[in-house]
Amino acid sequence: MNYPFGKKGLDISPFMVMEVLERAKQLEQAGHDVIHMEVGEPDFDMPACAEAATIKALSEHHTHYTHSLGDIELREEIVALYKKKYGVEICSNQIIITSGSSPAILLALSVLLDKNDEVIHSDPGYACYANFINYCGGKAIGVPVHEQDGFHYRPNKIKQYISAKTKGIFVNSPMNPTGNLISSESLKMLSTLDRFILSDEIYHGLTYGKQAHTILEFTNKAFVFSGFSKLFAMTGLRLGYAIVPGEFIRSMQVLQQNLFISANSLAQRAGISVLRNAWDDVENMRRTYDERRRYMLGRLKGMGFKFATEPEGAFYIFVDARHICSDSYKLAFDILEKIHVGVTPGVDFGPNGEGYLRFSYANSIQNIRTGMDRLETYLKHYKSPA
Repeated sequence: MNYPFGKKGLDISPFMVMEVLERAKQLEQAGHDVIHMEVGEPDFDMPACAEAATIKALSEHHTHYTHSLGDIELREEIVALYKKKYGVEICSNQIIITSGSSPAILLALSVLLDKNDEVIHSDPGYACYANFINYCGGKAIGVPVHEQDGFHYRPNKIKQYISAKTKGIFVNSPMNPTGNLISSESLKMLSTLDRFILSDEIYHGLTYGKQAHTILEFTNKAFVFSGFSKLFAMTGLRLGYAIVPGEFIRSMQVLQQNLFISANSLAQRAGISVLRNAWDDVENMRRTYDERRRYMLGRLKGMGFKFATEPEGAFYIFVDARHICSDSYKLAFDILEKIHVGVTPGVDFGPNGEGYLRFSYANSIQNIRTGMDRLETYLKHYKSPA
């Protein structure tokens, strides 16, 4: 008997960075030394206070469901964070704690969108936004953004893409894949467009020379997504959250109850601990990332790569490699197979990212140095992949 696939599953495009990683793992299993600059995952261990809080919570049997919105202590710590860091007043009942920021985005889009509602996102931009939008019945509208503009939306350009069906606009600052920050002027402009802003702030705190702004400084007509994976190196604990307009929180809560029940109880105790105690750890990680960023930029410039704007946040560098090869997928896999360095093809982030490569510096300076040495040798003997 044949079992037809549901169309929703078939419409999801592959996440190319994971395909690079999976091939890299195969090469490692075959005995090759692979330098990973494809994955956006901190190489640090989570702060010691998070480990201690997790162990303590386990020993005290905090192993049961929490409130579906999340542990009230954790939500109150997030309220305090936004007040202290941004001067923004929010309420704990506007916050829903989720198992990472991706479920937060999925819940928000599920309650925001009706069939064929449109959501604007940048091209290039985070690869999964369009898949989330389409999965929730909406229509993803990619707006080309360009390096000479810092990969920001142009005011006149984005207005051309807004229609009566436009429900929301995604922003991501610091941005994946480019590492660029969206200026306060751009955020102010977006807040005047009378659409919900979907602001992915997962890389907040990882900035170099400038501070990121939350969209909540400019409008309350916004969904904010963030979490603990990047800033606190807690990827495996799967802990995120959304701050949402009050009229949506009940619908998101009901979905959470049905789909996920609640976020992990132990991870939530770790989240409380890091918000209270881990800021020195965060600063040490941020300084280390910045050292790696500056080193990698210098090496890439020495190899002939040029930058209209340098990344100011996250842990990515997005380089134009069209002078080497216009097919970023072929180029990324050629680099992986020949010199065992993992990089992400720019086309993973949208058609306008084609010809670019994303390098992650979430790796040790020793490994980055080795990876850059290998890349330099590769470019000296480069032959276009078939």
